[in-house]
Amino acid sequence: MMLSDAEIATLLAPAGLRFIRWMDHEEVRLPSLPPGYSPASARPEHGRFDSHPHEVVDIDAPDMPDKVNASWFRMATEYELFNEDREFLVWVNDVENHGAAEIENRGAWALVQLLDEWNWVAGEVEQFRSWIASTFTTRFVPEFTVASLSGRTTMNTTVWGDGTVSTIAICPSARSAQTKP
Repeated sequence: MMLSDAEIATLLAPAGLRFIRWMDHEEVRLPSLPPGYSPASARPEHGRFDSHPHEVVDIDAPDMPDKVNASWFRMATEYELFNEDREFLVWVNDVENHGAAEIENRGAWALVQLLDEWNWVAGEVEQFRSWIASTFTTRFVPEFTVASLSGRTTMNTTVWGDGTVSTIAICPSARSAQTKP
């Protein structure tokens, strides 16, 4: 579906995101991975960082919303997702591509600002609902991809086959900084 700017702004607001504008595909820079690797299959030497073990949570756990939000924010801050105005990119599923080439999974990148009152889970934005989580639960479980404007970082909050949810960050420059003497 093609959404107007006002419609997407209304749609994203419950998650605590202020819509700024759609991004043309050519404007979006993502950290590169070796051929054949995706963020989920990337390895530590490619700049992959995972949620801490205590942040990985079962989708039906009572504290799932708090753990998902806290882990995401910790990693977003640590791996410099935000610019100085707390702006970043978010992939919005199930919308017409705005300037992007046709792809299998319809969606588009939106430039957004994280507001003071935000919550990926309680916002229940349908475009961020995990389709795989629906095989485990009827509860709203988010699954989404974000990226920094600088092209330094991309992050996926994802549901795994064992019914857990966690966040991974791809930030090759953090890996190289960590390995320097």
